[in-house]
Amino acid sequence: MICSIRTMCINGISGSLVRVECYITNGLPAFDIVGLPDMVVKEARERVRAAAKNSGLRFPTGRITVNLAPASVRKMGTHFDLPILLGVMCACGAVKRPPSNSAFLGEVSLDGEIRPINGVLPMAIAAKREGIETIYVPAQNAAEATLARGPAIIPVKSVSELVNALNSGEQLEEEPIWVIENKDKEILDFKDVLGQESAKRALEIAAAGSHNVLLIGPPGSGKSMVSKRLPSILPEMTWQESLEVTQIYSVLGLLEPDAPLVYKRPFRSPHHTVSNMGLTGGGTNPKPGEISMAHKGVLFLDELPEFKRDTLDMLRQPLEDGRVTISRVSGSYTYPAQFMMVCAMNPCKCGWYGDVSGRCTCSSQSVANYRSRISGPLMDRIDIIVEMPALNFEQLRKREVAESSAEIKKRVDAARKIQDWRYGTVSGICNGRMGPEEIRRYCILDPETTDMLRQAYEVFGLTARSYDKILKVARTIADLEGSKDIQLDHIAEAIQYRTVNI
Repeated sequence: MICSIRTMCINGISGSLVRVECYITNGLPAFDIVGLPDMVVKEARERVRAAAKNSGLRFPTGRITVNLAPASVRKMGTHFDLPILLGVMCACGAVKRPPSNSAFLGEVSLDGEIRPINGVLPMAIAAKREGIETIYVPAQNAAEATLARGPAIIPVKSVSELVNALNSGEQLEEEPIWVIENKDKEILDFKDVLGQESAKRALEIAAAGSHNVLLIGPPGSGKSMVSKRLPSILPEMTWQESLEVTQIYSVLGLLEPDAPLVYKRPFRSPHHTVSNMGLTGGGTNPKPGEISMAHKGVLFLDELPEFKRDTLDMLRQPLEDGRVTISRVSGSYTYPAQFMMVCAMNPCKCGWYGDVSGRCTCSSQSVANYRSRISGPLMDRIDIIVEMPALNFEQLRKREVAESSAEIKKRVDAARKIQDWRYGTVSGICNGRMGPEEIRRYCILDPETTDMLRQAYEVFGLTARSYDKILKVARTIADLEGSKDIQLDHIAEAIQYRTVNI
């Protein structure tokens, strides 16, 4: 007999429909799985056989062939266990066939328990797109699956529970749609930062327009401190943005069962020893890297020159395109990577070059070698460069409470609303991601402002990309002040952030 069970598979972070076709015939006992399964899927034979027997089911002894269609797409993951088991049991007549508009996901243990899996949300979204009306998922993944806001989600804990329900026609209880109960989380606040007003101003501009930032200063000047507080002034994520980020974390298995939605903008801070694949993604079975985990959030690179140069240069294309494509023999996988890059570095190897204390021991050649670890093309993709001097004793002694993140966020939100009105909320464009057409339309300068920019371009030897960056930053500064046009002081401040000596 032949039985077909629907399930899903993951390609990158997108799901697609798979049919598990099971055929049982007479002959010597055999259990073959075809249709480009990886080793994990092939091992399902032993898990399925043991789970069926330990759930009180009689496993067929004939020749079993399982085809995962379409056969041209590579199948990976343990979530094929449950549909394979169900297909075999339905083909031999031990279990009634489920409705054709239902799908099944889940890993089975040897004793018949249904264990949680990765990637449930993108597969549930794909099932919704394919018109699936009911999805049976592991109980621990049920809340996550409801975020698709489509098919009915049925949580199941064991094979015996599912089999009894199918054979008896009993309806298992549907999982209610998960909602956020407590959205307030303790976050770091800018009010704890003493001094460094120029850095705070730069990060406010960066947050308002989604610009990339480089902070340069000696050890202890507060570079990491202010960077870690950047998420507290970023706009709240929209529902669509939360779904995009949650799908990435779902594929990586980083979601909590009781909190399956990522609703706060991510902040990723990889160590400088991170590998190329760890940063951009990849591997034998390709997975998203740190830049994708920072999607719609912040990627913080502390001690920037300590990163391997080839690793940093891999960021150049994702910074421009907002996505990264990993090509392997098994296929190509595209992951979203639209993030704000915030970098921090010392001015030299000892960290004190240019400090008034004169404690720097580095030679001019040593300073040049240290800074040359960062390639010019990568520096060209940074919008704002800020120097953060060390704080003196009087600045540290003051206990005045600085401006809070909530106050700064009000200005950032107001600037983002202007950009939403300008570009359209659906587009998701902000000033930092303007294209050539938007720059021509919305960054018009008067003659006096144009003359200042021309002088800066010639004196500092700026590139065409730097020219665009200055216009984008100036547009954000104007939005923060509620100005329709870019004024002279807006351009002057934007030029200041591109002409730091490095």
